Amino acid sequence: MSCGVDLPHVTQRIATQVDRILKGARPGDLPFEEPTKFELVINLKTAKALGLTIPPSLLARADQVIEWRSVRRVAHSGRHWSRPRQV
Repeated sequence: MSCGVDLPHVTQRIATQVDRILKGARPGDLPFEEPTKFELVINLKTAKALGLTIPPSLLARADQVIEWRSVRRVAHSGRHWSRPRQV
């Protein structure tokens, strides 16, 4: 099981920063951006090898489930794990 950044979202944010630099912005003047979208991936094959049982409620929340011979991407209606914003 892992929780990591949503790579397509990070790639899009990087492209936006590069576009600003190419249009003349100074890199030092651009704001630092942290990832805000995360993805939950569960490997059932490894869980079984370790003797772990993953609750169905957690499987339902996963963005991706790795099974014995395949990877199942779970289609969510735009839902992602969001990191709480600091105030």
